[in-house]
Amino acid sequence: MKIATYNINGVNTRLANLMDWLADAAPDVVCLQELKANERQFPAGALADAGYGSVWQGESAWNGVAILAKGVKPVLTRIGLPGNEDDKQARYIEAAVNGVIVTSLYAPNGNPRPGPKFNYKIAWTERLLAHAEELFATGLPVVLAGDYNIVPEPRDIYETTPYRDNALVQPESRALFARLLEQGWTDAIRKIHPDETIYTFWDYMRNRWPRNAGLRLDHLLLSKPLARKLVDAGVDREVRGAEHASDHSPVWIELNV
Repeated sequence: MKIATYNINGVNTRLANLMDWLADAAPDVVCLQELKANERQFPAGALADAGYGSVWQGESAWNGVAILAKGVKPVLTRIGLPGNEDDKQARYIEAAVNGVIVTSLYAPNGNPRPGPKFNYKIAWTERLLAHAEELFATGLPVVLAGDYNIVPEPRDIYETTPYRDNALVQPESRALFARLLEQGWTDAIRKIHPDETIYTFWDYMRNRWPRNAGLRLDHLLLSKPLARKLVDAGVDREVRGAEHASDHSPVWIELNV
């Protein structure tokens, strides 16, 4: 079973890129973020023609998350994180696909910092931690997939000073990610590639893609039943180099289920 997470940065704007990658990589499940499309604008018909059922939460011009599954429609289990009924931002969706619980999460960026956006980032991620703990305690096979907007460690970002004050690399942000791992989740990329420098995002600015000035923001965390079945993980790096590409590349895992 191949599960991928991909911040598409505009699902309709980059639909051709998405279709090319789906045809080439043939993932069984895809978690999309930053759809930048409202509920009616999501290209469910085009994806169905490509063989993928889908569930999604749209938001006009911003955010948006979806889960695709090859040959089946995901069974929706949750939209939005618990803990704040007033939060209407489209940042979390959860579904069951062939016996596995899969999330697509798009965590807040948090910039500028300090300020209300950083406070929202911390509060939202605290809610994610609380929900993740409950999911982990069920003992079910769960994949927490998405764009966490956190660089977990210094080795997950190129050598740079412009990001020094960025919300993505702050001790508070990294501590939240570390607390997720302390719950027992397995960082799939680090499990398979413990010592490699791996990036998943390259900003459009300052020639960062050609310079390989990247960050690791997109993660797949596995509960214990799936961590034991992990056989491979990687990043489809070349997708970032395509014409009109998203600034993220797809990240994937393969499970022996």
